[in-house]
Amino acid sequence: MQVPELPERIDTVVIGGGQAGLTMSHRLSQLGRAHVVLERAAIAERWRNERWDKLHFQFPNWSVRLPEFPFPHTDPDGFATRDAVVRFIEDYAAFIRAPVLCPVAVTAVRRVSGSARFVVETSAGTMEAANVVLATGPYQRPSIPAIFAYGGEDIFQVHSSRYRNPGQLPPGGVLVVGAGASGAQIAEELLQAGRRVHLSIGTHRRLPRRYRGRDVIWWLSELGLDETLVENRPADRSPLVISGAGGGHTIDFRRFVAGGMVLLGRALAARDGRMSFSADLADSLVHGDRAYAGFLTAADAHVQRAGLDLPEDPAAHETVPDPAELTEPLLSLDLAALGITSIVWATGYGYDLDWVDLPVLDGASRPVHRRGVTEVAGIYFLGLQWLHKSKSAFLSGVGDDAAFLAETIAARGGAPG
Repeated sequence: MQVPELPERIDTVVIGGGQAGLTMSHRLSQLGRAHVVLERAAIAERWRNERWDKLHFQFPNWSVRLPEFPFPHTDPDGFATRDAVVRFIEDYAAFIRAPVLCPVAVTAVRRVSGSARFVVETSAGTMEAANVVLATGPYQRPSIPAIFAYGGEDIFQVHSSRYRNPGQLPPGGVLVVGAGASGAQIAEELLQAGRRVHLSIGTHRRLPRRYRGRDVIWWLSELGLDETLVENRPADRSPLVISGAGGGHTIDFRRFVAGGMVLLGRALAARDGRMSFSADLADSLVHGDRAYAGFLTAADAHVQRAGLDLPEDPAAHETVPDPAELTEPLLSLDLAALGITSIVWATGYGYDLDWVDLPVLDGASRPVHRRGVTEVAGIYFLGLQWLHKSKSAFLSGVGDDAAFLAETIAARGGAPG
């Protein structure tokens, strides 16, 4: 593949060719600001190569859009496949005529000595910029906490970002670690493929896929929850569990047990072919139930307060009894004895910003900013979870943050070219 030629100097460099970087490009173009977008591999790379084959987007088609570019669909209440989302982002890049240069991996960003400008070092050379937008997204470095590291060569291990399909795993049982949306959907897919699945879960918040005839995403907007400012972020940071798989359905881990899955508490450690788990399984399920019930209560109160004509939904209030296995959960597993040959680590992500040689990270290498604006004039973050609002990392929510940053860049002055 031919290496792109970089301009020596430019107003703004946007790092990342996913939805955040492309939306930033669109907003900068609308203000006439010269810029390039640097992408390490290909447009929508994380969607393309870090999602499993049968992933379905968690947002219904009617709600998916980028600025001035709605998602094309024939089923508004359906859920897009991974490949459809990749095509959508590629088509958006073409629509806005984004100046994307790829493959160009950024290896360092630092201040030009004695200047207010920045040098951006890449696999294709070096360039200078007055502004740099770090739009590499919230899902950067796959995280497997060291305490969980199982070193046995007899076990196939894969992080959820590298999981593709059941056929990728060797024959035998599978242990999935993680209670978020990815862990739940992958565990369900493996169960439906006929695998014996053990699922380790921790504290989580589950929501109804639909309630009173409306999708949960409609409710998030109707209740104003997607507009929650970061300073009002709820104290409960446990992952939300919703699914777009199979046409979209509510996740209740108890139903997984009814289908033959074995639930386990939070994973604690691995040693000598054994995994140990906390005795907190019942507490985690109750925590999820409270979030679910609280959401239904808030929705019902809003219906009454706003006088909405939405039918009652008694089925959503039905509960699934605890399986007998939950009274004495397993606290330890001998993987070989149980025929478990694979572990899927759905344990989230950390930041990968070691290449940023500027004082914009805290002691844990996490971005420090206010609404994406750092204390280093000209350096910005975009596309992070809770960058400004709860919807900041949503594909359909990043546009507002990008517009704000584009206007901030324009307000700094200087020639747009």
